[in-house]
Amino acid sequence: MKIVPVVPGPHEHLTSTTTQAILRIQSRILGFAREFLMERGFVELLPPIIGPVTDPGIRGAKQVDVDYYGHRYKLMSSAFVYKQSALLAFDRIFYVAPNVRLEPLETASTSRHLAEFHQLDLEMAEVSREEVMDLAEALLKHMVRAMLAHCEPQLAELGRDPRAFDGLLGTPFARLPHAAAVSQLIAGGHPQNPGAEIDWVAERILSEQSSGPIFLTDYPKGSRCFLERESPDRPQILRTFDCLMPEGYGEVISGGERESHYPTLITRMRETGENPSKYGWYLEEVKKGIPASAGFGLGIERFTRYLTGAEHIWQTSAFPKVPGVFSA
Repeated sequence: MKIVPVVPGPHEHLTSTTTQAILRIQSRILGFAREFLMERGFVELLPPIIGPVTDPGIRGAKQVDVDYYGHRYKLMSSAFVYKQSALLAFDRIFYVAPNVRLEPLETASTSRHLAEFHQLDLEMAEVSREEVMDLAEALLKHMVRAMLAHCEPQLAELGRDPRAFDGLLGTPFARLPHAAAVSQLIAGGHPQNPGAEIDWVAERILSEQSSGPIFLTDYPKGSRCFLERESPDRPQILRTFDCLMPEGYGEVISGGERESHYPTLITRMRETGENPSKYGWYLEEVKKGIPASAGFGLGIERFTRYLTGAEHIWQTSAFPKVPGVFSA
């Protein structure tokens, strides 16, 4: 039987010194991230909240419909297609974007799922997966170094040992292809499906076994949505990656190269059961010419949980929404 966490009310939660220390660190790391990205030529845009479509690849979660003057719009589960389109204005953009996903009820007990969360979403024109992975690694290291320099009182309040980050800061992030991760998991007794995304339990297992972050790469084609670009020289392999934090905290980043070739995109949509007519405005822009790009989304609450050593992800949100739990 799954145990649903007890989430305190707003007064108890927000007056807690633990909550205050966690949220202060979260506030500072967002500032450190903005500083890092703007120094590298990124432009921050305000993200869309609703739209006719949103990210279709959300691992069993449900999207939320809203009535937009008689039209069925969606709350953003990820501003995926909008990131690509924004490159028509600037070649490097980022959002701090709210997302709503009605996760399956069983995720209430994972300690790492929220129904409402935020991502640091960025996209870069004319870059490769490897370039955007290098940027992700540099960004995470910058945020951790800056946190250690400026948030010592909060880390002490939380009992988070700064030596926990030695593996992240000391060496390059490990890079593990999906197929190798599957073999490792199966050899260790975990029944990971080789054609699917690495599941939540498997993420925890892999990250518990590592002293530092891991980039998981080369997901199989059927495991992710139509927007992920297939490798031109390795059919059925996607130019994607996830980044897992150590200590069992699991995935905090998902990204890769995007498909921007109109005929290929239509084919990929149909292969994954998506109706191209739903994506009319976006496909028109693709047809006119959207830059080839790569990018990623960093889960703010998940990364905060890792940094602060929080037991539950709801501790990293001022007004947490745990799947299936009614709250403020």
